[in-house]
Amino acid sequence: MSTPPQAPPAPPPSLRTRLLRHVLGPLALTWLVGTVASALLANSFTQRAFDRSLLDDAYAIAANVREGPDGLEFPLSSREVKAVLFDQVETVYFAVLRKDGTLLAGNASLPAPPPHEGQVYRFSDMRFHGRALRAVRLQLATPAPFEVITAQTVHSRSIMLRSALLYSLASQVLLLVVLALWLGRAIRQELRPLAMFQQALDQRDARDLAPMRVEASTRDLQRLGRAVNDLLARVAQGVQAQREFAGNVAHELRTPLAGIRALASYGLAQKEPAVWREQLAGIVQSEARASHLVDQLLALALADEARGSMPLRPVPLDQLVRDTVLRFLPRADAAGVDLGALGLEQAVTVQGQPLLIEGVLSNLIDNALRYGVPPAGEAPQVTVELAREAGSVVLSVLDNGPGIAPVQRQQLQQRWVQGRDGERLGQGAGLGLGIVARYAELLGARLELTPGPQGRGLCARLVFAPSASMPSGKN
Repeated sequence: MSTPPQAPPAPPPSLRTRLLRHVLGPLALTWLVGTVASALLANSFTQRAFDRSLLDDAYAIAANVREGPDGLEFPLSSREVKAVLFDQVETVYFAVLRKDGTLLAGNASLPAPPPHEGQVYRFSDMRFHGRALRAVRLQLATPAPFEVITAQTVHSRSIMLRSALLYSLASQVLLLVVLALWLGRAIRQELRPLAMFQQALDQRDARDLAPMRVEASTRDLQRLGRAVNDLLARVAQGVQAQREFAGNVAHELRTPLAGIRALASYGLAQKEPAVWREQLAGIVQSEARASHLVDQLLALALADEARGSMPLRPVPLDQLVRDTVLRFLPRADAAGVDLGALGLEQAVTVQGQPLLIEGVLSNLIDNALRYGVPPAGEAPQVTVELAREAGSVVLSVLDNGPGIAPVQRQQLQQRWVQGRDGERLGQGAGLGLGIVARYAELLGARLELTPGPQGRGLCARLVFAPSASMPSGKN
């Protein structure tokens, strides 16, 4: 059986609604608790005032009790009692009791409890003839022991309490509505730059990676705009690196591929095996050049993509240098170059990335083997040296070749710039030192191109910052 389609989830509330809810909810609850507390306090004070009036009525009745020949007397007529206990709203009851509890005057059977021991009067709530009454029972000792009970209905007190509670709630609700309107307007004004920022993002073309203009009214929105612009800048760098990589590949691979195609076409047109062998050797050389170029282009793309995303960690530099030199030894022997290393007796550790450091060293050794060829009659030498200078670790690659003119040292660190030897030999694409410079930047190191010892050859130095150097023991 097919399941019925589920309804899409309800969209979450807006930020304005959530802010109003978080502000007005606790505020309304606080005001409600405050109103109830105020009403209870008002009820307490109102009851005290009514109780005091009720006690005054009891004393007024007691003041008219006299000692007569036959005992206690209450000389007031019912009309005079009404005048003493007059109340426009409430119905008032009273009773005067002798010591033995018999009724002297007033209403019989008023169920008011006597005062506690040691007290003169006691207030209580009771019901009489189906009515709720507030009563006080007063004990007096002169002219003879007797008691007075006065009680009255509680209509006015209830009305007053309800009125106080109603007016308090009404005023609080009115204030809450006014506050909600004011807060809604204020929050809408504060969120307007955020809404404009969202609208600008919605309307922006996907290819437009220029920084956004943010009208920041708050520090939070300012930080959000800065974060979005930083993200756009990183995306723009990545897109630019991809475009540059694609353009570089398309431009630089055209020549070796065309050469391979021309060599293959010429070889196919010939019938002599010697010609085929010669053309195949040329194809192998062109393919090696194309592979080397692709490796360099990928290394540059990696360097552009890894900007700020490669965390540095401790790297055993002496071991990495030893492994890299051993990897280049067969090529150096085949080319008749004396490749050696110095300063590897002690362990040296730096903060870096093995991949980047190996890329720097490989490119420097590759350049030295390609272009560090001395004049005729002198044996070519390439030396990799690891040393410490003023607290910094220095990785150097020296050769005894023709060197580089001072004017070209800075230029050769740019991409696609070749020296005269590279153009003459037809090798490389001017990317080797560009890769080294970019890797040095990612490592936080400094690349220096200086003349070799006694002004001969080239010395390429990678100087690690003192903070990147770490203490190491001996091997």
